Amino acid sequence: MNPGGQTLVEKIISRRLGKPVEAGEVVVAPVDLVLAHDGTAPLAIEQFQALGGKRPATRVLFFLDHAAPAPRAEVANTHRILRTFAASAGVCLYDVGAGICHQTAAERWASPGQIIVGADSHTCTAGALGAFATGMGSTDVGVAMALGQTWFCIPETIRIDVYGGPDGALPKGLTAKDVILHIIGLLGDDGATYKALEFGGPVVERLDVEARMTLCNMAVEAGAKTGVCAADPETQRFLDSMGRGEDFVPLRPDPNAVYERRLEVDVSELSPQIALPPSVDCVRPVEEVEGVRVDQVLIGTCTNGRLSDLRAAAAIITGRRVHPGVRLLVAPASRRVYLQAVQEGLVEAFVAAGGVVLPPGCGACVGVHLGVLGDGERCLSTQNRNFTGRMGNPRGEIFLASPATAAATAVKGAIADPREFL
Repeated sequence: MNPGGQTLVEKIISRRLGKPVEAGEVVVAPVDLVLAHDGTAPLAIEQFQALGGKRPATRVLFFLDHAAPAPRAEVANTHRILRTFAASAGVCLYDVGAGICHQTAAERWASPGQIIVGADSHTCTAGALGAFATGMGSTDVGVAMALGQTWFCIPETIRIDVYGGPDGALPKGLTAKDVILHIIGLLGDDGATYKALEFGGPVVERLDVEARMTLCNMAVEAGAKTGVCAADPETQRFLDSMGRGEDFVPLRPDPNAVYERRLEVDVSELSPQIALPPSVDCVRPVEEVEGVRVDQVLIGTCTNGRLSDLRAAAAIITGRRVHPGVRLLVAPASRRVYLQAVQEGLVEAFVAAGGVVLPPGCGACVGVHLGVLGDGERCLSTQNRNFTGRMGNPRGEIFLASPATAAATAVKGAIADPREFL
């Protein structure tokens, strides 16, 4: 065994196996939670049934979120299949409007120390709660459903310490989205392939869980197997707010943990960041792309559709109008977020400004419906991917930014610096 201490991922998996493990080992580990959605669950069900499965061997959650409400008959029929299977197999199904799988899982199920697998690459979002959460192919997820366990090669970890002002505060106008875009720009879109990104340092310690979810959600955009944050008092506060305070377990890496490498990131002078098409690692400060005209702005998705994100956007939108040449789409990440946004007047602010509030889901981001781009159109989005064709049209262009930058852009009709409005 390595004579040093353990990383957070090593500690989580060791805890579940009841024995110490280290990076590079291949292990068969129990799975606490399995996720799949309307785009990936059908193949997982086929694999599950091919193994003779009747009822899953662990907790399984299905979500109708990627094409919901159904935009065409084929999708509606797929939804029927999932509803029928869930009812017969005892699977918990979140139907149309419940929310995006990663957000709803974080609100209701994910906890520190768990091992979570999902048939979606952004399952790593739950790492913000101190879980080892990773995306897998649908067939592998079907096996995990049937057996309640799966195999991993425990990934090496890149430790990323983020530093800001003297007290760990982010500069004015900067958010976790800007931080992770900057980090991906440094690493490259394949700079962390099959590694774990462990986020820490003064800035991350000060971030709430919603902001940490943005960091962990986009770890996979650098090729990482997962992203993870320590389970600390912020985690406890989040779980308390969800009525699940009893699920909290403190988890931190050892001070002498052995990392593949360490990266120190100083964001004290960082500007809001923009990822240019067609790659998430093509990152530039807003000053270099300010003024680029856009046709659509999307605020939402599993990356930035949380209440704090909508608050940040509404702070800029309130009392202003969306530019007449821009379509503003706002998609809360879950029913819980939607209801809170209604209660706080955020939905009214977006609609009054000329925006359109969509049901919770992934439609525009994944390019299925509710916001597909036209030929030659540009969208500035708070989502996590901007490769060619992502929003349903290979002739469209996608720029990535924070909710604050998105709101400023919607008002000006072109990419804008949110600090101008703060």
